[in-house]
Amino acid sequence: MRERSGLMLAELTTLRIGGPAKRLVEVDTEADLIDVVRECDARAEPVLVLGGGSNVVVADEGFDGTVVRVMTRGLDVDASASCAADDIAACGGIVVTAAAGELWDDLVTRAVAEGWTGIEALAGIPGAVGATPMQNVGAYGQDVAQTIWTVRTFDRVDARVRTFANADCGFRYRGSRFKGSDRYVILSVSYQLREGTLGAPVAYRELAGALGVELGERAPASEVRAAVLNLRHGKGMVLDPHDHDTWSAGSFFTNPVLEADVANRLPAQAPRWPQPDGRVKTSAAWLIEHAGFGRGYAGGHQGAASLSTKHTLALTNRGGASAADVLALAREIRAGVFDVFEVELANEPVLVGCSL
Repeated sequence: MRERSGLMLAELTTLRIGGPAKRLVEVDTEADLIDVVRECDARAEPVLVLGGGSNVVVADEGFDGTVVRVMTRGLDVDASASCAADDIAACGGIVVTAAAGELWDDLVTRAVAEGWTGIEALAGIPGAVGATPMQNVGAYGQDVAQTIWTVRTFDRVDARVRTFANADCGFRYRGSRFKGSDRYVILSVSYQLREGTLGAPVAYRELAGALGVELGERAPASEVRAAVLNLRHGKGMVLDPHDHDTWSAGSFFTNPVLEADVANRLPAQAPRWPQPDGRVKTSAAWLIEHAGFGRGYAGGHQGAASLSTKHTLALTNRGGASAADVLALAREIRAGVFDVFEVELANEPVLVGCSL
């Protein structure tokens, strides 16, 4: 466990913005993580639990409390695990338990190399394992709710360790019971994965096209991973310190899920994906572009912050941007989309000390 003070949180976030942390504690063990949080709670000190810093916007004023940087490591593989027919995988397989501080893409890379399938389409996503259940991280037709077995947490209200089964996590599109709440500190996540060389059925048209397969067909997991990385690189969604298009928090807005009557008011060419509950999901990127905000759009923000030149869902730091710059651009885009389509975009990153 290491303690530092005055560190600029811009150094720890992929957007490279954020003011100073009053106190920063780096923890390498689960016990230290629980102890630090418990001690802060005992003196009513604000706590920010930070993993890879890839899905967060921190205010320029920084954080007036303790930032706990989770750097726990460890991977446990249980090949003897079994599951009942009504569980998520409906089959046998293995359960892989990863510490919250493990890097997510390292886990995906290991899984593909070992012949563990079910998360191969989630390659290239930055951040730590602990963030994946919070956001129900997903891309290219997969999300972690499809494979998460359990989530082990420290409950700050009851001051005890609690484990949640998949069905108790409240998973939804880019959300869960853990998102928007400071109650639970995620300690580790267990994923139930199949064994084999073929990935899960391909459920995303763009990925299917890149692989040369039909929707619902399967392809080797290694090829799925490679295709996803190639697609993400083309959109500036794989971290590269030399590419300002990757100085972002990933997709800044979630795809809106609309009531059917609202979706019917959109132009005929707008993407529509019917949902099981009767609502309709549409594309935030399409709405942004067709509201007049093209790739690279910077508006009147002196170019410090702009939309990515590769993908309109990413708000990027072109070098020297502040949180205020990024948020001003986000507000302009959100207002513009609402003016044109009467659809309110919602931010995906967690906002710390700031708001839209």
